Parts: sequence; C-alpha cells; structure tokens
Amino acid sequence: AYGQSKLDEKDAQAVALGYVSDATKADKKKYPQYAAGQACSSCALYQGKPSDAAGACPLFAGKQVSSKAWCSAWAKKA
Repeated sequence: AYGQSKLDEKDAQAVALGYVSDATKADKKKYPQYAAGQACSSCALYQGKPSDAAGACPLFAGKQVSSKAWCSAWAKKA
C-alpha cells in the first residue's frame, strides 16, 4: 500500500476497463451494467478496507484505486 501511486484514468488498463475515479461519472451508455451504489469499496477485487480512501486492486498492479471509483470489472463482494 505505502508508496503506491493512484491509478490515472488515462492509464491504458484503466481506459480498457472504463475506470473512473468517481463512480457516479461511469459511462452508463458504454457500461449499462453500472448501477448506483457500485464503487471499488464494495467490489470483491478491492483489497483496501471499505473505510480506506484508496486501496490496491489486482487488476491494476502497483496502483491504488479510489474507494469511490468504478470500473467495468466491478463484482459484488460476497
């Protein structure tokens, strides 16, 4: 966690997955599966605590994603 930089929305992997640092700005035309309330903090892949501002994600190695972010790989936490 320490020393990891925040994921840039313009990062190639971020663009490929439709990553936005503010989930409410998700492209609903391109990603109709997006639903209000979805965010990295509630995703099964998110490795931070739900209360953390940012955390690691295995999809973006070495980068931190915002807990309020969203991408098309979002999966509901079990």
